[in-house]
Amino acid sequence: MGANIYKNKKPLIVFLFPAFLFMLVYLFYPFFMNILNSFQHIKNLGQSTGRWNDPWYTNYVELIHDPVVLTSLKNTLIMMVVTIVGQVGIALILALLVDNIKAGAKFFRVVYFFPIVISATALGLMFNLIFLYDKGMLNQILESLGKTSLTDWKGEGLALVTMMLPVMWQYVGFYFVIIITGLNNISEELYESASIDGATRFQRVRYVSLPLLHNVICTCVVLAVTGALKVFDLPWTMFPKGMPMKTTFLTGTYMYYQTMEAKNVDYGSTLAIMLVVLGIVTSKIVNVIFKEKDY
Repeated sequence: MGANIYKNKKPLIVFLFPAFLFMLVYLFYPFFMNILNSFQHIKNLGQSTGRWNDPWYTNYVELIHDPVVLTSLKNTLIMMVVTIVGQVGIALILALLVDNIKAGAKFFRVVYFFPIVISATALGLMFNLIFLYDKGMLNQILESLGKTSLTDWKGEGLALVTMMLPVMWQYVGFYFVIIITGLNNISEELYESASIDGATRFQRVRYVSLPLLHNVICTCVVLAVTGALKVFDLPWTMFPKGMPMKTTFLTGTYMYYQTMEAKNVDYGSTLAIMLVVLGIVTSKIVNVIFKEKDY
């Protein structure tokens, strides 16, 4: 009976159709409308288009010549590097350390995962208080240590670092959980065999844990790189409108700024198309570089 239960496929269509309809209305339709809007003249959200751009590719020409687009792409590229090294790298080290302790392992798992469950907006407001120029926590600590001049953590020189540190800190726990789960799936017999052959703890990590974590790490890297393209809420909370001097814009925050703040809906749609294309191209490149292996 169990083998024949799925022979009739018609009931499956009934259950699949609502999900397909939801995606059609809230994903595919807006996406294709975005493409259409990028060729039209729309200056207010919710406003119907008055005419087509003349020439129709005006927004794409502006995209090439817009210096802020170049800044946002550069910042997003830096964010990708930060996510790979700072999020996946730190998460890997923490997971290996926690996997090698017996007492308190559950405590550390909860502590490291905790930031991911906090709202990014709440985290942005918290870090704003930490990095305040006047009476911020960091400057108060530096003052107590004898530093006389205050540091402008959100000024042009340090703004990018100040924005990326909280983003890196927030998602370490996410990749930590994925990697620690991968470590738990490695058989203890492999470690025992390595110990019998005289392998040290470091050698067991190098020759057993890391090779068997290859596919898990590849998955984390792909998620981190594609996620860096979509980072929005925490940077926007800390640096609305890309301040200072619009040097902290990412691709996602600049798209939002043009659409919601500058009221250039058609140009915002063009930036959204650029973001989609970047996401597809980047994910393909990363998948080729960090190709999973069959064991």
